[in-house]
Amino acid sequence: MTWTHKNLLGLEGLSREEITFILDTAERFHEVLDRPIPLVPALRGKTILNMFYEPSTRTATSFAMAAKRLSADVVGFSKASSSVKKGETLLDTVRTIESMRVDGVVIRHSCPGAARFIAQRIDAFVINAGDGAHEHPTQGLLDLSAARKRLESFEGRHLVVVGDITHSRVARSAIYGFSTMGAEITVCGPATLIPPHFKKAFPNVGIETDFDRLLADADMIMMLRLQLERQGKGLFPSIREYRKLYCLTAERIKKAKPDVVVMHPGPMNRGIEIEPAVADGPNSVVLAQVRAGVAVRMAVLYILAGGELEH
Repeated sequence: MTWTHKNLLGLEGLSREEITFILDTAERFHEVLDRPIPLVPALRGKTILNMFYEPSTRTATSFAMAAKRLSADVVGFSKASSSVKKGETLLDTVRTIESMRVDGVVIRHSCPGAARFIAQRIDAFVINAGDGAHEHPTQGLLDLSAARKRLESFEGRHLVVVGDITHSRVARSAIYGFSTMGAEITVCGPATLIPPHFKKAFPNVGIETDFDRLLADADMIMMLRLQLERQGKGLFPSIREYRKLYCLTAERIKKAKPDVVVMHPGPMNRGIEIEPAVADGPNSVVLAQVRAGVAVRMAVLYILAGGELEH
């Protein structure tokens, strides 16, 4: 197929064929990563700017590694050491850096829509690495990539997403991505952590507050990080209570299908949203998600930059 998008701002609106194209391209890069020297010259001469206005270890490192594996030059940017602290606007910062002839911008920002705002105003391609509670498209793609290796097809499969739905960009990208690929989705968590407008925004997604009711029918379970920084806002009684009701424990997973796929975007609060025995157990694809992250981001950079692979 022919890819027609300049940017990757979200999974919303992408077709099944487009998502499959990215996942299939990522498979080729998995093969590259298995080589003794995991390097291809596909983006030699290209410059990728990583702009992270929020703290990030996994995503920022994964994008930097992906770009370097493609032989691109990588320029890092952090808010703490930039002119942003002197009052420079986001647009001024990007325009200043674009004048230095970068080819692509990877941006994480706390404001929903920040990536789209930039993409509409610069010539370089833009990849959304997370914008507030809106979307995190490459996370959604790597989740699909890791799960696809276990399930092969998502048609008619049931994904249960558990945790803080209100504040999770990961949940939204998962909903767009997995539903497009044919999966049925149910979100689960305390009622205070599910947006009141959720059913209107996602009419085909189920809502449940009782985790145990969903276990027997789940083909995939995605545990979201409990954002402990929000715990003091009274959104749930206590961490102890949350763990009792929503932690994926070794006992709880016995109620699920033997081949249920367990995912977690990380970082994990072990023992709170998921027990170590489950996170490291045979049903878990957590490490596969991390590994898929580099291959998927290589694929996205390669596609958007118009790179060429040697055969």
